[in-house]
Amino acid sequence: DWYRGFHVGGKSLMWGRQSYRLSDHNFEDNAKDGHGSDWPVRYAELSPWYDYAERFAGISGSKENWSTCPDGEFLPPMDLNIVEKSVKARIEEHYKRERIMMIGRVANLTVPHKGRGNCQYRNLCSRGCPFGAYFSTQSSTLPAAMATKRLTVRPYSIVNHIIYDKDTKKAKGVMVIDAETNKTMEFYAKIVFVNGSTLGSTFILLNSTSEAHPNGLGNGSGQLGHNLMDHHFRCGASGDAEGFDDKYTYGRRANGIYVPRYQNIGNDKRDYLRGFGYQGGASRSNWQNDVAELSFGSGLKEKMTKPGKWSMGLGGFGEMLPYYENKVYIDKTKKDKWGQPVLAIDCEYKENEKKMRVDMMNDAAEMLEKAGMKNIKTYDNGCYPGMAIHEMGTARMGNDPKTSVLNKWNQMHEVNNVFVTDGACMPSIACQNPSLTFMALTARAADYAVKELKKNNI
Repeated sequence: DWYRGFHVGGKSLMWGRQSYRLSDHNFEDNAKDGHGSDWPVRYAELSPWYDYAERFAGISGSKENWSTCPDGEFLPPMDLNIVEKSVKARIEEHYKRERIMMIGRVANLTVPHKGRGNCQYRNLCSRGCPFGAYFSTQSSTLPAAMATKRLTVRPYSIVNHIIYDKDTKKAKGVMVIDAETNKTMEFYAKIVFVNGSTLGSTFILLNSTSEAHPNGLGNGSGQLGHNLMDHHFRCGASGDAEGFDDKYTYGRRANGIYVPRYQNIGNDKRDYLRGFGYQGGASRSNWQNDVAELSFGSGLKEKMTKPGKWSMGLGGFGEMLPYYENKVYIDKTKKDKWGQPVLAIDCEYKENEKKMRVDMMNDAAEMLEKAGMKNIKTYDNGCYPGMAIHEMGTARMGNDPKTSVLNKWNQMHEVNNVFVTDGACMPSIACQNPSLTFMALTARAADYAVKELKKNNI
């Protein structure tokens, strides 16, 4: 099962809003360890576009000067609670700041920004934010686009395929199915940006066959649909924090902590490639945990006046390597309700990811122990591709048209007026949450496309 959203706003309504930059390590890992294809861009090229995306979206966070998680253009950070501050200090002291812990960098506003209200610390983000405090299509990009008076939004529209013109060797538009009437229609454009989320975009491209592109649009390399990746998580450790019974929290912070990757960096060598980061936090349970089901009288009243214990958890998010055999493809033997063939998925974690998960548990337990936590327990609740919903890689960027679908500008090698800037473009996935990178790549590609169009190069 791969969780997907088909609605106006897409995953911007579903995401956890954690927003981290990729680093030089991430852009260079493929080339250095020989796994996957080299990124055609480096951090220095993308850094100004990270700035642009952060300033537009509004990312709160702290600057840490950490090589695997570059600093950005941040709004004021949310606060760590008292236990998290203690854990941070003790971890960084013990590991001589070769490991750090920080507040999460999150697309929740801590101050009013571009006409949007700041976070009210209700932690009801899943219901949609009436203050516009978390970044989404509805709160941010859609109002900005509508303000140009050059946008038409057409919901209930399923893109079936891109229309290819064999004479110009360009895309001339898209064929769309109306989800409510089942009628088809065509829309035309000089440039086509494909941003249907990794799986949706890959389906559209694979389904866009023609005499010139029999295996999918721009698939001369044979890489389209392959190298599917997703983060792996659901393992780590937790423990009890003692000595903070007289300390409390106020409000419900819509954010946690982050420990950026430190494995296979410098002298920290592991028996697997790449690495992982941690998300988590400290919280205090409420009185209900200590109240027996049939309690009554003075005993119940006494228990109700006392909050529960403090605990601290660290949950790992690990990088998955690109494997050619992890793929999606069109299954023409099955049809959806609109008569389209469906996308089949064949993907699994392999030995590198399995080795990493052992350290994701053990390192978490070790750090919590060094931070003074008690009753520490490790866990691995199992994980399969699709659970993290960070799918990427199926139309990757690269310098060589023989081994990649897109060039360094997210532009198809074979059809130069088609751009793909969602997760499908990623040659590797790092261990950081990817959405900020998608935003930066999209802004950069859009800027390039406009300039090329004005030069009549597209």
